[in-house]
Amino acid sequence: MGHGMSEQKTPSQNTVRAICALGLVKGLPPEVATHVASLARVDVLPDGAGVFTQGAVAQRAYAVLVGAVRIRQIGSDGAQALMRMIAPGEMFGTVALFTEGYYPADAETAMSSHIASWSKADFIALTMNFPQIAINIIGMVGQRLANVQNRLREMATQSAEQRIAHALLMLVEQSGAVQAEVCEICIPLRRRDVAELAGTTLYTASRQLAAWEKVGLLARSRQMLVVRDANRLRRIAQGGLL
Repeated sequence: MGHGMSEQKTPSQNTVRAICALGLVKGLPPEVATHVASLARVDVLPDGAGVFTQGAVAQRAYAVLVGAVRIRQIGSDGAQALMRMIAPGEMFGTVALFTEGYYPADAETAMSSHIASWSKADFIALTMNFPQIAINIIGMVGQRLANVQNRLREMATQSAEQRIAHALLMLVEQSGAVQAEVCEICIPLRRRDVAELAGTTLYTASRQLAAWEKVGLLARSRQMLVVRDANRLRRIAQGGLL
């Protein structure tokens, strides 16, 4: 973990409730969910703290309780790509525990964050003792794979404007505001983040975001981006006109 870490040995009641709300324990009796929470270590990390690094031996599984995490992969040529933003309630770093055993990307906090984690031994034991946890993990991995397939299709068939709209809509969904017309994306976003998620240049993403802000489709609130007309953004993502 990065510098500035503050570790909680015993999760607070609020932390236990947050862990019990994770998709990891969906469908489990409350006493089992509480047991899962009791095994967690919770770290309070500042903005920009490293959680794990690409190529490191996978030793823990993680979940964001408060805040956000960037998952960034570095290619053999040194180029970096933002693979995903992790929002509150989402797991990350779990697949490596069951596969080749090395984290495939860097994980870094995008803001001050509370990160829950479980040791590899505890996490594997939980999946063996409670099959529903394994089923939940498979469901989460399946959803991530579907998202990757969608991004590949978008890269091959859609314009940069459509891909930027899709990237913002994905972040809206992660913020839990799928049905809302006006919603604040709960993850601090840099223009570079949007560009990398959409597979376009910083110049193109900056120009498009500025244009949408000018016509009132987007707005800034503190460090967060607010989508003021989600249906309009969906029409753009589908190839419609602004």
